[in-house]
Amino acid sequence: MNYPDTIKELIECFSKLPSIGNKTAERLALSTIEMSDEVINLFSESLKNIKTKIKKCDICNNYTEDDICSICNNNKRNKEILCIVENPKDINLIEKNNIYDGYYFVLKNLISPSNGLDSSSIELDRIIDLIKNNKVKEVIIAIKPNIEGETTSLYISKLLEQYDVIVSRIALGIPMGADIDYVDSLTLEMALENRKIISSK
Repeated sequence: MNYPDTIKELIECFSKLPSIGNKTAERLALSTIEMSDEVINLFSESLKNIKTKIKKCDICNNYTEDDICSICNNNKRNKEILCIVENPKDINLIEKNNIYDGYYFVLKNLISPSNGLDSSSIELDRIIDLIKNNKVKEVIIAIKPNIEGETTSLYISKLLEQYDVIVSRIALGIPMGADIDYVDSLTLEMALENRKIISSK
């Protein structure tokens, strides 16, 4: 590329983002040249704040600027339901659709022997603490239905059989192998409402 080094560096930075190819990275980098100083400064400050202010919630692993996220701090939510998701963006998707009023837990990883991730990587002890402390009656597993997701779901449901809790899984309607963040609102709502019990009291 016949660009000054500063532009090349910015293109390289943009290309490190998920789903951003070289052409898109080039277009984004060049468009920033035309941005006002005010927007550039806001962009720069926001990037720095992401690393210095954002942390994981001490209770559920959601993104937060405080020790406890706003959802875990909300006493009006239904403590009897716990939804297990793969990442914080799944929480945002569910919350955006106003179809669930319980609490969440974000898994640190999915079980994946091929990637060296065994059952200890999902922090099941923290899930059990939430079940006991909140007297949870139902655990909803809302993670993608690929091999890792199925393995993780089965492991969680088996381990929770010894507790007085119903374990359910969001219903079919979400395509096999699809990421939950690409599912439309109606499909997600139907999947939650028609969830299937995989383990009961």
